[in-house]
Amino acid sequence: MTTSPSLDEIIQRVIAGDLDGFTEIIRVCQRPVRAWIVSRCPPGGDADDVAQQTFVAAFKRIDEYEVGTDFRAWLFTIARYQLMAECTRLKRSADYHSRYVPHALSQELERRTLGVAEEPTRLAHLRECLKQLEGNARDVLDWRYAKELPLAEIAERSSRSVGAIKKHLFVLRQKLHDCIEKKLTEETA
Repeated sequence: MTTSPSLDEIIQRVIAGDLDGFTEIIRVCQRPVRAWIVSRCPPGGDADDVAQQTFVAAFKRIDEYEVGTDFRAWLFTIARYQLMAECTRLKRSADYHSRYVPHALSQELERRTLGVAEEPTRLAHLRECLKQLEGNARDVLDWRYAKELPLAEIAERSSRSVGAIKKHLFVLRQKLHDCIEKKLTEETA
């Protein structure tokens, strides 16, 4: 199947810098490319996104196309690779969800069922753990969670970068979590 001369002319204009010509290429080729992708896209795949990525990739690489060869075959090859990338993304997502979601759900369910009875105890332990922190750490936690200051303002007040404040808050939350868990463990032992 050879490319029609009018399509080759449009492609030459696009290669020469006529960006509006690519709209015509999309108009001519969109329906068959999208139909091909839809017919092969796995459940959960986004055929419209794959089609769009196909045309974006074709536009970026249009100068690699050899005028006079079969443009549609070239475009469908790009579509095939974009579809393969979508399948890889779906597989990774499915692997992630099959690996981590059941564990996260069971932890959350356990937390919710046990959490109601433990909540007053956890809060009491949190107060004790907060008292054990140094003054600056308590200030940062107070600014962030009691006064709800933005990270940028906390960084300015403490003469640190926003990234350093994020890390510091992460470390403090982890310390508090560990402290509370330790107290709960000691209590049940």
